Amino acid sequence: MLPPLAPKPGDNVVRRPRESEIAPVTLQVEPRTVSVRGPTSPMILIYGFLGVIFIGTLLLMLPVASKGDEFQSFTSRLTEAIFTATSAVAVTGLVVVDTADAWSRFGQTVIMLLFFVGGLGFMTGAAFLLMIVGQRLGLRGQLLIRAGLGEAQLGAIASIVRKIVIFSVVVQAFGILLLFLRWYVFGELWEGISLGEALWQSTFHAVSAFNNAGFEIMPDTLVGGASLTPFKADIPLLLIMAPLIIIGGLSYFVLTDVVSKRNFGRLRLDTKLVLVGSLGLLVVGTIIFLSTEWSHPNSIGAQSVPEKLTDAFFHSAAARTAGFSTVDYNGITHANNIGTEALMFVGGASASTAGGIKVNTFMVILIAAAATLRGKRRVNAFGRELPFVIVQRAMVVGAAATAMLIALFLTLVAIQPELDFRMALFEVVSAFGTVGLSTGITSELNTGARILISVAMFLGRFGPLTLALLMAGREANETYRFASERVRIG
Repeated sequence: MLPPLAPKPGDNVVRRPRESEIAPVTLQVEPRTVSVRGPTSPMILIYGFLGVIFIGTLLLMLPVASKGDEFQSFTSRLTEAIFTATSAVAVTGLVVVDTADAWSRFGQTVIMLLFFVGGLGFMTGAAFLLMIVGQRLGLRGQLLIRAGLGEAQLGAIASIVRKIVIFSVVVQAFGILLLFLRWYVFGELWEGISLGEALWQSTFHAVSAFNNAGFEIMPDTLVGGASLTPFKADIPLLLIMAPLIIIGGLSYFVLTDVVSKRNFGRLRLDTKLVLVGSLGLLVVGTIIFLSTEWSHPNSIGAQSVPEKLTDAFFHSAAARTAGFSTVDYNGITHANNIGTEALMFVGGASASTAGGIKVNTFMVILIAAAATLRGKRRVNAFGRELPFVIVQRAMVVGAAATAMLIALFLTLVAIQPELDFRMALFEVVSAFGTVGLSTGITSELNTGARILISVAMFLGRFGPLTLALLMAGREANETYRFASERVRIG
């Protein structure tokens, strides 16, 4: 055997190590989660709106915000200011004092600005103000805005915010024009109303309707009743208010998708679910109202058929989100009361001015339930499959909202046990759904009950959104699975 050749001078000698001599390299990758603390947390939405409520409360506490001596003590004044500010920011509309009688023009302006910000969204409004004063929206700010909007590309955040604000202002301005024409040019809101008062009334109620706030400032003695009950036969007015409410409850993203695609088959699945769900709820709500109140003397029994149809349609639109009413909810049938509570619980679309668990969530739960009943293991809708994680989140939001409602109701009747059972339940559902309808017991609530209803309004407005964002931030891939085992159901 010949000896190995010796390397020549200048040659490169490469010695490859054996596999046993190579140390393994281990990489540890942590799952991506969204912290519940810090400036990029979805909880910033809660902190921001709490700050807005605090500022609104301070402004409403000022003597210039009230008319005369409406508040008897500091405690009473504070609770009424907190309740009103929370109701405005949560775009609910429940009030413990009459907005027209208790608050001055300054106070009413503060309330209008609060529900304008509440409907627009704190992050969207804050970002727009920064852009107005020339501040650049950095990456951290864009992450915050995206958390509030749900879905948006980071590079397009500034453009989307600008478009949302412009869209909202234009629609509300158009609503102001139509109401002004109805209440001053082609009729009078009340006899002898001045130009300035008609313009203010039109502005306040158009902004309230679009933002699904339900606040109204019409003097009951001059118009003949509370809310829109004096106008239940005013078909033109109701056909102005109802579209404003519906547009505000559909969201900017749904409407732009419809305008840009102009073809139902090309729409996003989210848009299809919102449109079909909203239309279905409008139809169902109208049928329930007509079937339960057609001959009822305390609601629409004495009206003509066109007026009954218009009232039923308006009720179906307003009961889910806005809180305006053409009937006294203390005098309607129990069946209609229950149907109204169901509408209030669902609410409007995600990223809209409406509250509730949202139409998107309701439709996902409905479709998943239908798929389960048909024995299907996958959830499909309009030729698309819904990811299982989306179904899970919808179920969690629905279950959590139900649990919160039960807890709030039990706490309310414990705090103020003399309240009527049905009225107390209606009040809690209305507050949690941020609707603002009431059977008339809001002003009779004691201090503890007022605080509880304020909490219900805040939870109803921001609880489902925050819960969904927190769940989205905690999505992680599981590296192993346990053995499966069946459990008896039913």
